[in-house]
Amino acid sequence: MASPQPPPPPPPHWVIDLNTPAPSKPSKSNIPDPPGYTSAVTSKRAASKQPAARALPTTEETDTLKLKKSWEVALAPAKQLPMNAIMMYMSGNTLQIFSVMMVFMLFQNPVKALLGINQAFAKFETDGTRGRLLFVKAVYVLMQGVALGLGIWKVNGMGLLPTTRSDWLAWETERQPLERAFPAF
Repeated sequence: MASPQPPPPPPPHWVIDLNTPAPSKPSKSNIPDPPGYTSAVTSKRAASKQPAARALPTTEETDTLKLKKSWEVALAPAKQLPMNAIMMYMSGNTLQIFSVMMVFMLFQNPVKALLGINQAFAKFETDGTRGRLLFVKAVYVLMQGVALGLGIWKVNGMGLLPTTRSDWLAWETERQPLERAFPAF
């Protein structure tokens, strides 16, 4: 025969407190509710009310928001310029794989951005913003041009741009002297 099982232990006191409803607030209390506290009575009233429907934005408001977002996209390359300048300065002027790859990326990203300018601003273009987006796109192109200028500065610092006369010696002709002097013994 199996011995009888002892009864399970009673639940802890905190479980009993958690499962019992909170005592109701006396109706004649002199103490006000703290800020931010809503009593059960007011929360029941609020739950019965329907939330107010938000009005749809007008096309003018939507166009204004799209124009603001397009300015953020147009000025984003300007925010990257200080970081790129510091990285170019820190990579040094010697021809190493790290500095060459940094310069390659500095040229590649603006060129890709310039080729994809219409895709970058396609989500902002509507009938109301089409005319105003031209200036935004021009600023975007200018910022990408400044990024390309930073790359040209770095390539010049590495000595890869032919900016001196000695870089073009292959195309110079030899000078013919007007006189020749021979030593006499």
